[in-house]
Amino acid sequence: MIKGLAITPPLLGRISIGRVVEKNGKKKKKKDDQFTITTQVQNKDGWIVHPLDEALRKSNGNSKLRSIPIQLLFNDPDLNLRAEYSLFDRQNGRPLCVGNGEQCKRTGKGAIQTLPCPSPESCELAPAGCKPYGRLNVRIGDEDELGSFIFRTTGFNSIRTLAARLHYFHAVSDGLLACMPLSLKLRGKSTTQSYRAAIFYADITVRDGMTLEAAIAQARETHAQRQAVGFDQQELDQAARVGFQNAAFETNEEEVPEILEEFYPESDSHSEQAVDTAPIVSAKGRPSLKEKLDDRIANQNRDAVLLDGVA
Repeated sequence: MIKGLAITPPLLGRISIGRVVEKNGKKKKKKDDQFTITTQVQNKDGWIVHPLDEALRKSNGNSKLRSIPIQLLFNDPDLNLRAEYSLFDRQNGRPLCVGNGEQCKRTGKGAIQTLPCPSPESCELAPAGCKPYGRLNVRIGDEDELGSFIFRTTGFNSIRTLAARLHYFHAVSDGLLACMPLSLKLRGKSTTQSYRAAIFYADITVRDGMTLEAAIAQARETHAQRQAVGFDQQELDQAARVGFQNAAFETNEEEVPEILEEFYPESDSHSEQAVDTAPIVSAKGRPSLKEKLDDRIANQNRDAVLLDGVA
């Protein structure tokens, strides 16, 4: 295994709330009140919609996609959802600091240091763009039992709710989280910060029409069937754990442009208080990466509202 390379679950596609659109040469976040499932391929119009997206909409009477039947890959909640405070280097776009509120790993002077993490509220680096960053991997359908779709979010509502649900379902099912029949749900709420407008975030529940007791019973049945054919969930969890720990940061260089495009667009359109400003242009006529990031962070700080779950 190559050291320094995080071995993450194989990806079949992406799940997002909202999307990034280009208007007048600028990329902006666009609100949505439904999920979108896409492939990992883009064209001039953006991410190509996955066939599962259309299939789920048809099965739901072509209504908005607000519930996705899922299964989880791992029994350990923290393997399914990884969430940290993350800061990207404004010079090259690479991860600069990743922490959990207690400890952080920070790059600097050619080495990675382990330091206390006071959380963004108390960290001197936080104004540079530190924010929570969560990644949830789920299975959709039966095409690939070890492949997954990823839901990325920088929203506290989604991260807090998903983390709570995963740990609760793990507890009540006696650790059989990967066997539970679950659904990824879209929820909305209004707050004073959102000026009473709806903020959408992700949640996990048992499948529609099922009680918690029925879901647990089905999980036990699935677990027994897997054991009968020799499926070793404990070893799968351990293999994933070793893979994640093979690098200091889960994010790789190939992922960085996609993450920056999704979470730090050139201007945000989700807030009524958002201010559009053109990106600063370098002497060469095109914005440098640092100039783009500076401009994006400046726009972000002007916004009073965060759109939860745009990815």
